[in-house]
Amino acid sequence: MNTDNMLGLSRRSFLRTLGAASVAATSFPAFASATQSATPQSSGPGGRRGMSDMGEMRQLPPDTVVISSNENPLGPAQSALTAICSTAALGGRYHGEETMKTVMAFNEQFGLKRGYSALFPGSSGPLDLALMSNIGPDKPLVYADPSYEQGWRAADTMKAPKYPVKLTPTYAHDVKAMLAAHPSPGAYYIVNPNNPTGTMTPREDILWLIKNKPKGSVVIVDEAYHHFSNDESVIDQVVADQDVIVLRTFSKIYGMAGLRAGFAVARPDLLMKFLTVAAPARSLASISITSAAGARASLQDKDLVPLRRKINADVRSETLEFLTKKGYKIVPGSQGNMFMVDVHRPGEEFKVAMLKENVAIGRSWPAMPNYVRVTVGTQAEMEKFKVSFKKAYETAPETISKAFLEKRTPQFHGR
Repeated sequence: MNTDNMLGLSRRSFLRTLGAASVAATSFPAFASATQSATPQSSGPGGRRGMSDMGEMRQLPPDTVVISSNENPLGPAQSALTAICSTAALGGRYHGEETMKTVMAFNEQFGLKRGYSALFPGSSGPLDLALMSNIGPDKPLVYADPSYEQGWRAADTMKAPKYPVKLTPTYAHDVKAMLAAHPSPGAYYIVNPNNPTGTMTPREDILWLIKNKPKGSVVIVDEAYHHFSNDESVIDQVVADQDVIVLRTFSKIYGMAGLRAGFAVARPDLLMKFLTVAAPARSLASISITSAAGARASLQDKDLVPLRRKINADVRSETLEFLTKKGYKIVPGSQGNMFMVDVHRPGEEFKVAMLKENVAIGRSWPAMPNYVRVTVGTQAEMEKFKVSFKKAYETAPETISKAFLEKRTPQFHGR
């Protein structure tokens, strides 16, 4: 088989596309923690609104329940671990064909033509490239508020005007309001399921936006949490050659957050625009062969997604039922591996109260400052969460110093 052109791009072009993600990590502050000071918006002390879902700056006690970063407590599937272990023995050589085979498996699963997808180390890199290659000083970004912060971080980096749009009363993206926000934006950013609310934007709403958006703009759909939902993807819109870029990650339902694998799915011309963001470098081109093999095995494991979707849904449902019965106010309708709950005080303060119970929960958003986001952990972890949440909720708020809160801000790593 001639692997040089199996993707519809030359091998060199394909590697350059992949390499752009790594190079941009050192070329653009939206890829690094330097972005933390790039934005004037703030959700709490220190102005660090733009945090990632990955990692904590500090060491936590070993018995801490960590349900703060939307990680999957199940880790990689056994099928992925087997593939990783067997492939590791080949690690003395580059084996770029591992990446090619994984891309082919992904394309086959979604009916994609050659050249319509690219595999990256995680999805943060390609998400920034998708955003940055389509926005700028004369090409604004339209996005939901609250939603994942990487959108407006990229806009700040590219000096693109920002148009945040409130979610609907059902916590979906308000696509009609997004369309009305600006006559000719560079991109619309949709996270589905949304982060932090976990709620869905109906597929028909996204299709309406794709159909009615102005010529020259793109719709970027971040499907990092899609596998947890029961809704259809919009990858078929890429198959139909629409102005759409879809992002997928192996960090969430596949449990590979530390292994780094993700896809950008779009027409070849939109993928090649990624190269306008940063000069590519072949030496930084590919993900590891073990990550590629683990990703491919996960894709081919037919039982993995439905089983994990059910596990997550069952634990989430039981936890939300407990909170509702106790009278706590939640954001309804989550189909992700996270949910939001009203703590009736600044969320950052409540995070500290939970840490004292050895439970690390997620952050709050400026649009919903008294809500905290909680990742769905194992059943045992959520039992600990329920006890600790009740205790922290019923404890009088303490006065917490700005410096104390800053030390507990998540560090940006991407996803």
